[in-house]
Amino acid sequence: MEKKYPFFLRSTVSLFGIMLFVFMLYILRGIMVPIAFSLMIAILLNPLVNILLRKKINKVVAISITLLFAIAFVAGLMFFVSSQMVKFSDNLPVLEQKFSSLFHSLQLWMQNTYSLTLAKQSQLISEAGNSLKPFIGQTLGTLFGAFSLVFLLPIYIFLMLFYKTLILNFLYEVFAEKNSTQVGIVLQETKNAIQSYMVGLLFEAIIVALLNSVALLILGVQYAILLGVLGALLNVLPYIGGIIAIALPVLIATITKDGYTTQIAIIIAYGIIQFIDNNILVPRIVSSKVKINALVSVIIVLLGGAVWGVSGMFLSIPFIAILKIIFDRVEGLRPWGKLLGTEIPFYHKGQLWNRRKKRKESLIEHIVK
Repeated sequence: MEKKYPFFLRSTVSLFGIMLFVFMLYILRGIMVPIAFSLMIAILLNPLVNILLRKKINKVVAISITLLFAIAFVAGLMFFVSSQMVKFSDNLPVLEQKFSSLFHSLQLWMQNTYSLTLAKQSQLISEAGNSLKPFIGQTLGTLFGAFSLVFLLPIYIFLMLFYKTLILNFLYEVFAEKNSTQVGIVLQETKNAIQSYMVGLLFEAIIVALLNSVALLILGVQYAILLGVLGALLNVLPYIGGIIAIALPVLIATITKDGYTTQIAIIIAYGIIQFIDNNILVPRIVSSKVKINALVSVIIVLLGGAVWGVSGMFLSIPFIAILKIIFDRVEGLRPWGKLLGTEIPFYHKGQLWNRRKKRKESLIEHIVK
């Protein structure tokens, strides 16, 4: 007879297991982040490798050609962004001078309005800078980690594509043969979800970059193309990136233009673009396979940022999508899958159970009468 443990004991053990798992992810983030990115990119590039293999091309050559194609695409994007950055850096001294003048005016306004002396303001700024040092250090660590990804990703991706069949056989053999059909379905849906998410994200970024750039060009904002592309790249970070994307052109417009008409127009234009993105592009292009509700998305993005930084924010959505696929296929975990999904029931179970109970009671009363 199977021994049943009390709920408080099972929940405590489960909570401890989750905490231990998250702690290990945090400790091993330097190793796990490149592996996670490599896995996603390898799944994305796998169809191209399969096409080359069907043309009787050697496996090593097929993987190498695919990697070179991906590297060339990323290099082209980086060259475009860097060329725009050069134009921005040429006018940096002028921008610094205007920013200093604007900042001095702001200090005088604070002094006259709130009686904050310049010395007190400098002290507050210094204290804020000291409090931000850990965040700056974490950001620099993320940047150095990004440079290490440049060298590690191609190696990991090549090896994952080369040993794909070995990894798949391991996943099948870990579970009993009677579960092979379910394992196959989970793997297929996971592959489709990641490919759909990555390709959709790319198309979304291109469209948002075009919309941002056109809007900023119409409003006469300097460095419109650079800001539009940066806004699209930041928009990859769900919810949080969109706020930063709006702040950058508003800041540039504040420095380079007089008055506040342009800033208000930027906020309105970006608000319209965000509405189009969230209600048209994301549901139809990005989230066709990754259907996670907004509440869970926000929470998981913040948790991902706390554990893995910026990389965790990006990886959190596909990670939770994979978990949902698994939850939906395991009988005992289906309530968790429903919690993560976008379907909202009209009634909760308590209302349905109360209605059933009242019907039974009324039926019994009718029989007794």
